[in-house]
Amino acid sequence: MADPWQECMDYAVILARQAGEMIREALKNEMDVMIKSSPADLVTVTDQKVEKMLMSSIKEKYPCHSFIGEESVAAGEKTVFTEQPTWVIDPIDGTTNFVHRFPFVAVSIGFLVNKEMEFGIVYSCVEDKMYTGRKGKGAFCNGQKLQVSQQEDITKSLLVTELGSSRKPETLRIVLSNMEKLCSIPIHGIRSVGTAAVNMCLVATGGADAYYEMGIHCWDMAGAGIIVTEAGGVLMDVTGEIMPPQSMQGSLLDVCESLQNQTLADGDSGVASATT
Repeated sequence: MADPWQECMDYAVILARQAGEMIREALKNEMDVMIKSSPADLVTVTDQKVEKMLMSSIKEKYPCHSFIGEESVAAGEKTVFTEQPTWVIDPIDGTTNFVHRFPFVAVSIGFLVNKEMEFGIVYSCVEDKMYTGRKGKGAFCNGQKLQVSQQEDITKSLLVTELGSSRKPETLRIVLSNMEKLCSIPIHGIRSVGTAAVNMCLVATGGADAYYEMGIHCWDMAGAGIIVTEAGGVLMDVTGEIMPPQSMQGSLLDVCESLQNQTLADGDSGVASATT
C-alpha cells in the first residue's frame, strides 16, 4: 500500500526547491521592504510571492488539506489546528537576513495529521542544504543522517539563540540577561544566524548543543521540530515541559537529550536558562 504522507513529503521537497530558486533570484534584485510588528520585523514581496506559490501548488494537489502560513496570519487570517492534514509554512524564515543578503535564509514546511507532526522540511536555500525529518524514519541533511550531539557537560556546550524582533526595553533586558546567565555558567559560546528553523537544524546536526528563543511561533518550528526530535533531540518550553511544534506561540528550548536535565526555566521572567 502506498504511503500517502511520503508522497506529500516528496512533493514538499520539490516545492521547497522551487521556492529556494525564487529566493535566490530575488537576491539579485532590489527589493521592497515593509514593516510588520516592529522596525525589526520585516516582510518583502518575495515572502508573499513564495507563500502564494507554495499554498496554491499544495491546494491544487491536495484541496482537502488545511493550511497555516506566516504571511497569511500576518494579513489577518485565523489559525486553527484541526485533525485534518495541515501544512504549516514559513516562506522565508530569516527575512531580515534576506533583506541584507546575509546567507542564512530558509523555506520551512511542516505537515501535521491529527495535530501530530508527520514530516518537516527546512531548505537553507543559499547554502543549498535540504533538511528533512519524517516521523519514525529519522532526520537527514542532503541525504546524510543527522544525530544531535552527545555533549553531557553544559560548560563545554555551544548554544544558539536570537534577540527576536521586539525592541521594547523590558524585552531586551530579559533577553540580554538570559545571555549573561548562560555565558557566566560558563559555556563555550553563543551563536546566532537569524533564522529559527536553521538554528534548530544546527542542533539536529550536532553543530550546536541547544537553541532557545522567546516568542517563537508555530511556523518557526513546525518544519524543524520533527527534524530535531528525529535526530534525538528534545523540544521543551520554559517550564521544562515537552513543547509540541504546533504550539501557536511560546518560548522554546531545543536541546540535545543529554543536556536536558541541565536546563531549567525561570518562571518569574519566562527566560530559559541553564545550570550545571
